[in-house]
Amino acid sequence: MAFPGFGADLAATDLPVPEPGPGEVLVRVLSSSVNGFDLGVLAGGLQGVYEYEFPVVLGKDFAGTVAAVGPGVTGWTPGADVFGVVMRPTLGQGGYAEYVVVSPQYGLAAIPDGLDHARAGVLGLAGTAARNAVDAVSPEAGETVLVSGATGGVGSFAVQLAAARGARVIATARPGAEAAFVTGLGAARAVDPADLEAGVRALAPGGVDAALHLAGDGPSIAALLAEGGRLASTVHFTPEETGRGIKATTVMADPSRETLERLAAEVVRGSLRVPLARSYPLSDAPRALTDFTAGTVGKLAIAL
Repeated sequence: MAFPGFGADLAATDLPVPEPGPGEVLVRVLSSSVNGFDLGVLAGGLQGVYEYEFPVVLGKDFAGTVAAVGPGVTGWTPGADVFGVVMRPTLGQGGYAEYVVVSPQYGLAAIPDGLDHARAGVLGLAGTAARNAVDAVSPEAGETVLVSGATGGVGSFAVQLAAARGARVIATARPGAEAAFVTGLGAARAVDPADLEAGVRALAPGGVDAALHLAGDGPSIAALLAEGGRLASTVHFTPEETGRGIKATTVMADPSRETLERLAAEVVRGSLRVPLARSYPLSDAPRALTDFTAGTVGKLAIAL
């Protein structure tokens, strides 16, 4: 599923099977997912950041099997089950395809026994971003952490990872099914994002110790931090305020093999749940993007 130029729609496209060059691995893709990054690529919003090599195939996540390896590759053999994040220097090949060429040095890991392709295919980018964001604020047991954007893919992993550290997690979610979803993942309480300040202040009058800004209004979230609080933003927000000792970090997902393997191991152990909400066939990728834009609870998968 690719688009031929800026402003064009995503559509089924016949392309040659890519060949792995020196130091590259060819993966037969079985599963991918929808991420906000994909919408940015399709909208042309990453012009000037990445080179677009049209036709551009969408999809940052992938899971599948090694189909072939290029010259000089060791440690990976055809037939091995793998997953990860497409980290190519240009936009062209992606996970919404039968095959993708990736580097074995970064963004690729083996799928362990006990993890299927469907869940592995939605784990890489969102799981890594959540891990990096939680690590950035480093919550300690007993501290209060606000997760804004808790019902999305990154947020649903972040709620679990913060709670696993013993933090008291306040998660944004609308009353009803969304609130039940985040509390089921380990959040102590859910607050309606439509009444964020009152909801958080009722639970943490002096402010929260840390906040993960994955969605929502950045200044409003930063204002809810206690003095000396920590903020991690995956949407590149940095508070302008000074004088309260706020430590802010902008987070970009860093899908190292170590991080991917750690996430996969936690899923297999049962300490990390993959919130797979719905799966779409590859031909329905445009519908998946539309549904993602409308708002989802958990991750949307693309199955090949």
